[in-house]
Amino acid sequence: MTTSPPQVNGHRRRIPVITDWQTLLPSTEEPVAAPTPEPGPTVPAVDLVAQAEADAIRTKAFADAEEQRARAEAEAEALRIKAEGEAKAAEIKAAEEARKLKLANDKAQARAIEEQAARDARIAEANRKRAEAERAQLDDERAHREQQQNAAAAEADVAKAATTWRKYAIAFYAVCAIVALPVQIAAFWDEDAPWLVIAPLMLEGAALVVTKGAAAAVAANRPHWHYRTVAWMFAFIAAGINLVHGLDAFDPATAIGTAFASLAGPGVWDLHEHGRIRRRDGVPTRRERRAAKKAAKRAAKEKAEQEVFEAERQAHLENAARDAANKLDADRKRLFPKVHQEALKLAADLGETAITPAIWKQAKRNVEGTDPGESADTIRMRNAAEIRVEAARIRKPVSTVSKTTNAQRASQMPKGQKTRVYNPPARPGRRTPGDTPKYVSAARKQAAITAKNASTEEQK
Repeated sequence: MTTSPPQVNGHRRRIPVITDWQTLLPSTEEPVAAPTPEPGPTVPAVDLVAQAEADAIRTKAFADAEEQRARAEAEAEALRIKAEGEAKAAEIKAAEEARKLKLANDKAQARAIEEQAARDARIAEANRKRAEAERAQLDDERAHREQQQNAAAAEADVAKAATTWRKYAIAFYAVCAIVALPVQIAAFWDEDAPWLVIAPLMLEGAALVVTKGAAAAVAANRPHWHYRTVAWMFAFIAAGINLVHGLDAFDPATAIGTAFASLAGPGVWDLHEHGRIRRRDGVPTRRERRAAKKAAKRAAKEKAEQEVFEAERQAHLENAARDAANKLDADRKRLFPKVHQEALKLAADLGETAITPAIWKQAKRNVEGTDPGESADTIRMRNAAEIRVEAARIRKPVSTVSKTTNAQRASQMPKGQKTRVYNPPARPGRRTPGDTPKYVSAARKQAAITAKNASTEEQK
């Protein structure tokens, strides 16, 4: 049997309903007398029941086809909606990924910009420090050159002053010798022995030679005091001759003036040599000695103040340590009275005036059987905490007791051997079952409650 197509000429075909086909069935009304037809060709009789069944089958086929079509359209619509949803989801996901990628790129770019800025800042800071170091080096070099120039100028000034002072001393020595020689020559003049006039020249010359010897000794860093002593001896001899002969042959002014000239020349030169010696030996001046003395007094004062401060600080530390020791002893006495009492006994027994860490450790072991920082309660608490942690790791309740009798054997495997029962032979004084009277029911209940509470506390 074939079915009619659901559409004809582009229009949906109306599905016939059973009630519409009932009109084809013969009516139940009274038959109307019809005119007798004229005899003609014989027409085969129509089976209305078969035709109705065929129409019903056709209607059912149409309904099934329509249902299949509707189902196909619904599935197609569902697939389309699903495809659109997936496409929309893919679009949204792509947009989200693009947004995330853009954010990541923006973050990476911002990070790169920050890193570049930090790198630039570090480079700029390094360049600035290098420039500052170069400027500081240039300033140091300039200051060093200026210092060298100033030192050289000062040395030049000092050398120039020393040279000038040397020239003036020599000139003054020569003038004084010229002033003192006439009186000395007059003192040694004798017509019968004119060669005695050489004695004053020899005396002044000897003083000059010894003075030069002193200068050579100073330059060679050799002892010079004896040269200067001999020079002053010749100067005093010449001054005495001028004074005595001047008073006898001339007036007192001439005598005193020439005597002064005999001493002034070598004296000024000796002053020159004395300054050169002190400069060579590095002897400080009076101002430098006064400044050094003030600095020494200031250093001694600062040292005394530092010693006082250090003593006060040490006393403060000792007081703080004593207070901390007293507080520790009070805390130990309050928290561990038995251990503290035992520690006092041990300290007295060992001859110690205070409880040392070694004594406290020994007392703790004597009383509680553990080292400092440990006790039976802390060990029990740590064991319970470790049990809870282990139970949390394996996701098992803390109160669950393993029923596995052998950790090396799986639970489904049979036991390897029977449990060994230890049954020692009876001996005098050995405990046996039934040798102790049973507890009353109330005592048993109370013991059970106490054991349960202890187990609960340990699990906490």
